Amino acid sequence: MALTQALTIGIDIGGTKVAAGVVDPEANILDRVRRDTPTTDPKETEDAIAEIVHDLESRHDVIAVGIGAAGFVDGTRSSVLFAPHLAWRHEPLRDAVERRLGLPVVVENDANAAAWSEWRFGGGQGESHLVCVTLGTGIGGAILNDGALQRGKFGIAGEFGHMQVVPGGHRCECGNRGCWEQYASGNALTREARELALSGSPVAHNLLRAAEGDPRKINGPMVTALAKDGDPVAVELLEDVGRWLGIGLANLAAALDPGTFVIGGGVSDAGELLLAPAREAFKRTLTGRGFRPEARIVRAVLGPEAGLVGAADLAREEATWLRRVRVKTTAVTAKTAAARGRSTRLERAARKTAGRRTGMRADPDLHHADLNGDPDA
Repeated sequence: MALTQALTIGIDIGGTKVAAGVVDPEANILDRVRRDTPTTDPKETEDAIAEIVHDLESRHDVIAVGIGAAGFVDGTRSSVLFAPHLAWRHEPLRDAVERRLGLPVVVENDANAAAWSEWRFGGGQGESHLVCVTLGTGIGGAILNDGALQRGKFGIAGEFGHMQVVPGGHRCECGNRGCWEQYASGNALTREARELALSGSPVAHNLLRAAEGDPRKINGPMVTALAKDGDPVAVELLEDVGRWLGIGLANLAAALDPGTFVIGGGVSDAGELLLAPAREAFKRTLTGRGFRPEARIVRAVLGPEAGLVGAADLAREEATWLRRVRVKTTAVTAKTAAARGRSTRLERAARKTAGRRTGMRADPDLHHADLNGDPDA
């Protein structure tokens, strides 16, 4: 079977969960596993990855593993430099996991992996200039131009969530204040809903009832579900997040000028409850509005599976590339060896001729080979 048709494992490591699956070349997930993310110890995260891969490998023949990591991944796609929601700090993840698995491993930023899958199989197909924004625990992002991921000089392009949009605003896990993800992410939605419930406001009664009276149990999916059921407070909370999303997208349009924004991540499950206010805020905030084309803003097609599928597909590409390099290297080595062998035979023949002309043996070994009928002589 050609490597391009082989199965690979994709692993999406977020701030709360590790999702993994066996993926075929058409982006079908044939088997899947999920674990909670160990957030305090890098070694425990490696253990979880190894356990998941061994589990899936016991049921499927796979050729490579792709890891989508929620953090800054270096330009060699081998180390996680920093992860705001995890314990990775200059973590050589690829080499550590490869040693344990004995398979080729690709480490990619999780948003890059999601963007790749949306460009290959989802809402970004056919787009030459694509920006993907993933709204989960935080905000991730990725840029694709003409089918190539733009990783930047140091491999960490697309960290849109840490653009400062409110100077002196909410403290972010990255260490700064006022980052975009503090206003347009799952964490932001949860924080605002909990604060409203804790304030004792009577308008939050549906939130508190859904959380069984405990504001700490309120989360993003709960707010989204209430909004879909028509709860006006939940709708308002999502609209607020959507407006902040649109403002950030307008800033990105000024810098990158894409044709399409694909919005993914768990918060995008809200659909038009999130995207409609985002589009309105985008139009109001866009520089040069009314005198320039506007990028489309669409929901990701692959949903929460995008990072997993993208990581698996990138691993397949890497394994295929490695095989091609090995084949070419082997061919070049063989050709070089043959050329050297031919050169040696010509050199021997020249020495033999020189010896005959002078009446001397140019090379004792050559004379011996000649007497014994060596065809190379």
